[in-house]
Amino acid sequence: MTRAHAREFESFAAFYPYYLSEHRDRTCRRLHFAGSTVALICLLMSVITGNAWWLAGAVVSGYAFAWVGHFGFEKNRPATFRHPLYSLMGDWVMYADILRGRIPF
Repeated sequence: MTRAHAREFESFAAFYPYYLSEHRDRTCRRLHFAGSTVALICLLMSVITGNAWWLAGAVVSGYAFAWVGHFGFEKNRPATFRHPLYSLMGDWVMYADILRGRIPF
């Protein structure tokens, strides 16, 4: 599927290969992984401290790392802009796939 035709998807299973094609650059994937890890730490801190500001930190860190990866290294526009829910799901599936060694880190 070319980027020009990647507008609509019938399911997340149909979207995920496209999502991975938008994350071919290793540095971009590493930045996604780092941002997701920081986001998880922020979520944990929110639970531990009861301070909701950690939730903002989770959102900012997750997107900031990913967007630097896309604009600075992958040279594409994040899928979040076109497919926010599937993109969020893709972030966590890719995170798990990296942890399992299914995607090179």
